[in-house]
Order: sequence, then structure tokens, then C-alpha cells
Amino acid sequence: MEAFDVYQTPLSSRYASKEMAHLFSAENRFYTWRKLWLNLAIAEKQLGLPISDNAIEEMKTHLHLDAEQFEIAAQEEKKRRHDVMAHVHTFGLVAPSAAGIIHLGATSCYVTDNADLIFIRTAMTYIVSKLAVVIDRFAKFAKEYRDLPTLGFTHFQPAQLTTVGKRTTLWLQELLWDLRNLKRARDDLGFRGVKGTTGTQASFLTLFDGDHDKVEELDKLVTELSGFSYAYPVTSQTYSRKIDIDVLAPLASFGATAHKIATDLRLLANLKEVEEPFESTQIGSSAMAYKRNPMRSERICSLSRHLMVLHQNALMTSSVQWFERTLDDSANRRITLPEAFLTADIVLTTLQNVSEGLVVYPRVIARHIAQELPFMATENIIMAIVKKGGDRQEAHEKIRVLSQEAAHQVKQLGLENDLIDRVRKDAYFDSIKEELDALLNPQSFIGRAPEQVDKFLAEWVGPALADAELQAVVEKGGKAELSV
Repeated sequence: MEAFDVYQTPLSSRYASKEMAHLFSAENRFYTWRKLWLNLAIAEKQLGLPISDNAIEEMKTHLHLDAEQFEIAAQEEKKRRHDVMAHVHTFGLVAPSAAGIIHLGATSCYVTDNADLIFIRTAMTYIVSKLAVVIDRFAKFAKEYRDLPTLGFTHFQPAQLTTVGKRTTLWLQELLWDLRNLKRARDDLGFRGVKGTTGTQASFLTLFDGDHDKVEELDKLVTELSGFSYAYPVTSQTYSRKIDIDVLAPLASFGATAHKIATDLRLLANLKEVEEPFESTQIGSSAMAYKRNPMRSERICSLSRHLMVLHQNALMTSSVQWFERTLDDSANRRITLPEAFLTADIVLTTLQNVSEGLVVYPRVIARHIAQELPFMATENIIMAIVKKGGDRQEAHEKIRVLSQEAAHQVKQLGLENDLIDRVRKDAYFDSIKEELDALLNPQSFIGRAPEQVDKFLAEWVGPALADAELQAVVEKGGKAELSV
């Protein structure tokens, strides 16, 4: 089996954070294998197997591979067609006192699966931390624009007013759910542990002369040495591939959230109400020099779609694992797992960059409101007439006729909405003309939106980010810079 080195792919080298790219690099993978072999040897020695102190020290000294060892391992793999045994041999060359006990009693999945679980848990922590920063940035944006009225849209048609901040809380709520789901999946992860070729621990039972207690203690010791609080109680040769489903599901769900946010921003950019950052030297189009394409949001959508479909790989792979294992999971997982985390990492970096540089155009928003508000205010006008002693049905008919005339101006002639001017000129409305400005104040159409923003930030976002793990990350986090 040829190891998949995602570190060399354009996806990681061009866009992913250094931490995430390194996590799934060949260097870190094979370092982790050696650390797992060391942990196994330490535990086996502690439980009475004849492993020398010198063997342990040589293993500790040579956990990292240099270029020569990588070349030796590559040649061995070409010859043996087995990546794990190639690295067992290579490790033994630099730790000769341990050569005879490296991988003692273990199967390949001892290192491959346990390493994957280590990578997954670490990657989830990276993702959770970056997501917390994105939530913090959008929360600041929501607070700043908590009471700025803007057109709501249903069916992408103008609807009741909301505020820029209130709309942002809709994004935030989904991001908070993603944060909860990712933390839950991470914290639920266990360790494959020391289970043997088909999960029965038969080889270890032989090593310890039939002592079941020592085999169980070995599993516990290796699990603790590897930084996990528990191992899955039963496994086959591999840990259940259903775990991969549980891991990729919240990542895919986050992809849906990111896609929705970025889509909203692309539509707002078309309306010229809110735009993503755009550098002074940035070029939007090679032909149309005036264009300001929302390329960051488009990138988020593009990668989020990829992130969402990767979950299907985990579902299909888990469903076709025969009995104690079949190898058709391997090549798929070597691509799917790193790509899922690398993609989520890139999406978060881009989303943070967007959230930190959003540009709001209040005058454009106000103009759009002015174009639609007269129609929305008709019910208020009718109610005001009734309060002055007028007839509701008569007022409704007057407003209906004037509205149709104004709609003709807008739709057929391409002119501005002049409904209010028509109301002001009609003597029927003389009794309320002094109230028209108040009736048309956008602030009177946003309901409890500002108060909802305040309460949501205080009661939901604040407590979520007050978590000790996340608080330090948010306070430390700087601005997200994009390489391209």
C-alpha cells in the first residue's frame, strides 16, 4: 500500500493552515506511528516482557524521520508492498536494540487506526478553535449593526424589515450548533487500543502466557500513554468505520452553514448592500475592470460543497466493511479524512477573513427600503385614517388605487416609487399627513430585532465562547490573511 501524502497536495500547501497541513503530513504520520510503537513497548516492558532499557531509549531518540530514513522506507515499501512493515524495518535500522520487539503482538491497524484517531481528535480541536473565532467575529458584526434596518427577503422578494444584525444572528445560531456538534463528536472519540488482528487480542494473550488481566492492563496502559481516556470496548481489526461517519457528519453540516452564509453574502453583494473585503489592487475581472466579484464567498461555496459530499464516502465505506474488515476502506479514507479537515480549515480561514472585513453600505440599504417601504406602510396608513374617524374599507380602496398607480410608475416606466407623494397630494389623507413621516420611519418596522440581537449575544453566544478552551483562542486570535 502506498501511503497517501496529502501534505504535498495543492489543497494543503496553498491554502490550509500550517498546523492542519502538518497534522496530515507524511512526517507527522510516521512520527506518530513510531510514538505508538514506543508506547506499546513501554507498556509491554512494564507488564514484564523482556524489553531492554536501551531499546526504549533508542526508540525515544529516533521518533522523527530524516530524509535518509524516508528514502529507505520508500524503497522498502516498493519491495514489500506494505507501508507498515516498511516502516517497522526502517525504525529498526536506527533503533537496533529495539528491532526485534517493534510492533510486537500488533497488527497494522494498531498504528494506522490509532494514528488516525489521534489525527482526527487533534484536527477537530483545530476546527473547533477556528470556528470559535469566526463566531466571535460575526458576533461583533451583529452587535455593531443590531439596529440598522434592512429589507428582509422571502423567496428573494422584499419582505418585512429586519436589521443587518438580526440577519447575522441567524448565521450565528447555525454556527453555534456546528460548534456544539463538533465538540460533541470530538469529545466522544475513543482509542482503538491494543486489540490484535481480528479484535480478539489473541496474540497478546499468547505473549502474556494466557494472563487476561495483563492483556486488559496493556490495552489500558497504551490508551493512557497515547492521551485517551478510554478505548472502544470491542473492535474488529479496525475501529468501526461508523466513527468516521460521526466525525464527518458535523463537518458536512458546518459546510452547509458556511455555504448558506456565503450565498447570502453573494446576494447582498449583488444588491450592493454588504460586500466582502476587496483590496485596492484586487482585480475582479480580466475583461470588465469595474467588477467587484465576491470571490471569497464563492470560494467558500465551492469548497463547502466538496466538504458536504465527503460525508457520503464515510457512509458508503462503513456500509461495505465485511465481517472483521476489508481493505477497500483504506485508499478512500486516506483521501477522505485529510481532505475533510483540510477543506473545513480553509473554509474557516476564508470565512474569518470575510467576517473581519465586511463592508456595509447604509445609504444603499436605505434607498432600497425607501423603494419598498411605502407599500409596506399602507396598513399603517389605513389604521391611522381609521383612528381619525375614517372608514376602513374606503381608506383601503383609496390606498389600493394609489398603490396600483405607483406600481405602474415603478414597473412599467422604471421610475421611483411615488406612492407617498400621491398620498400627500390626495385630500382624503389630509387628517394624517402630519403623521406620514412617523408612519414611514423604518425603525417602526423592525419589531424586536435589536432586542433579539442583544439577548441572543448575551444568552447564547457569550456563554458558548466563555468556555475556557475557547476563550483563550478567541482572545489570542489575530486576523485571518489569505495567501491568494
